[in-house]
Amino acid sequence: MDWAELTFSTLFGTLRDVLPIVLVVIVFQFLVLRRSLANPARVLTGFVFVVLGIVLFLIGLETAIFPLGRGMAEQLIAQAIAGVDGQGWLRYGWIYLFAFAIGFSTTMAEPSLIAVAGKAGEISGGSVGVLGLRMAVALGVATGITLGVYRIIYGLPIHWFIIAGYIVVVIQTATAPRKMVPLAYDSGGVTTSTVTVPLVAALGLGLAGAVPGRNPLIDGFGLIAFAAPFAIISVLAYAQLSAYMARKGRTGGSRK
Repeated sequence: MDWAELTFSTLFGTLRDVLPIVLVVIVFQFLVLRRSLANPARVLTGFVFVVLGIVLFLIGLETAIFPLGRGMAEQLIAQAIAGVDGQGWLRYGWIYLFAFAIGFSTTMAEPSLIAVAGKAGEISGGSVGVLGLRMAVALGVATGITLGVYRIIYGLPIHWFIIAGYIVVVIQTATAPRKMVPLAYDSGGVTTSTVTVPLVAALGLGLAGAVPGRNPLIDGFGLIAFAAPFAIISVLAYAQLSAYMARKGRTGGSRK
């Protein structure tokens, strides 16, 4: 498919997908609220920018991100299968490191997480550290993606990992500071967004297609599901550690 064909097909597909949202807004604005738009020119311009942004993003995914992630995964698996870097689980060490790095870096660059962390820091008056929250989420996602890669390589059932993760989340929810619990759950949700999902999906599909005996449909998908629970776990752990350090500081100060 050439660039012109790809661009036009992506544009028409995006317009088709965005049209229901536009119809909902129009119906509620004019039939329910019965008011005209405050600034129709600005709304129209914004709509055009949104459509163009989505089109360019989708083209970038198709032509760069997916092939890049798939290619890296296939090359690392080929190197591991050749046995050039050790035996047993050590031979897949570079794959685990790559998965961890991809999970961490994409999460730190996730616009949704940056927005949520910024709002959390603003509303809390600075008591919630923006950088600390982002790093906690990124570490959780990176750990989850690494475990998901381990599952793909060895063909293990996905549900045991997810069940175990949410059991830990439930236990932490009962003991973590209450003000951080909703933020932790939201942080787990915003990680699976525009930057993280394409690269992680490409990594999973590339691994499943390269590892002998794996089915991309069964083993390749599901890697993104590891991001949310482990992000929640890491944020709740960050909150629990912060609360413990605060208590320890108060106790030490009172003793003096």
